[in-house]
Amino acid sequence: MFVVNLTLENKMIELKKYYQSLNFVGSCCMAVTLPWIVFKVFRAIYLQRSHNSLIGKIVVITGASSGLGEALAHAFYKRGCQVVLCARRRQELDRVRTELLQTHCTVQTFPPIIIPLDLSEYNNLSQHVTKILSITGHIDILINNGGVSHRGHAVSTNVDVDMKIMLVNYFGSIALTKAVLPSMIKKNQGHVVFVSSIQGLVALPERSAYSASKHALQAFGDSLRAEVASKNISVTVASPGYIKTRLSLNALTGSGAAHGQMDKSTESGYSPEFVSERIFTAVARKEKELVISTMLPKVAIFLRKYLPALYFFAMEKRANKADFIEEATTK
Repeated sequence: MFVVNLTLENKMIELKKYYQSLNFVGSCCMAVTLPWIVFKVFRAIYLQRSHNSLIGKIVVITGASSGLGEALAHAFYKRGCQVVLCARRRQELDRVRTELLQTHCTVQTFPPIIIPLDLSEYNNLSQHVTKILSITGHIDILINNGGVSHRGHAVSTNVDVDMKIMLVNYFGSIALTKAVLPSMIKKNQGHVVFVSSIQGLVALPERSAYSASKHALQAFGDSLRAEVASKNISVTVASPGYIKTRLSLNALTGSGAAHGQMDKSTESGYSPEFVSERIFTAVARKEKELVISTMLPKVAIFLRKYLPALYFFAMEKRANKADFIEEATTK
């Protein structure tokens, strides 16, 4: 009888220790989980309020006839913004406008406005801004998204191609920005977004003209941000990686002809919808910079900044595969 009681007592002690262990583990999990849950709830509330703050805003989007620009138009329109669609192709802008009007939205929406314009005709951009202001009264957000890409070796790319890419990607965007800024400064409120690229942070072989234009846009955005901060104007530079659009198909080669090929990296890139949602959130939260990429480009950015010799070596290896110097000098 004594042995049975002793065994029972030992089991009770073991069971008590077991429950004490469970209680300790549960307390530890609660200590970690509860703050995480609270953080997620407050973050969701904050994001919702940030998103709601954009309802009714006037948003001008360049390159809105296709690709990322079209996706941005949808992202802002369905959140209750009045979007101004800008691009060269009027017919495509009409298509995007029709699709927006057919979109089911849970908030009040405003009819999209179409303004055909060509970023390369930078001397005319101020007239387009004047027209927009005559319709809307003001501009809350300007998204500089329009642009053209490049495929070709630097030595075999005609200088006029370099100039055209710089004209559209850089000079066109800053000319439009300078035309819009006075109205934002007068209103003491506004937001300018530059859709740059990972190649505005790290340059790749066979992309010299494109990378140069995006590096220039990055630098302009950084300078402008400091200059207009006191005017309550935000500046966001978004640097996405490859996006699955027609950008590579329409890219200019060294001769100025269309590349006409879908690169593998572009084919496997992010969807325009994913990138547009990230940019929308960045605008709502007034983020200064946004990098959207996989791990490899982020590693390249790190190497370029902290281990440049290793980065340069990797780029040389990549460039040497094409043996472009021999190809260019034998033409």
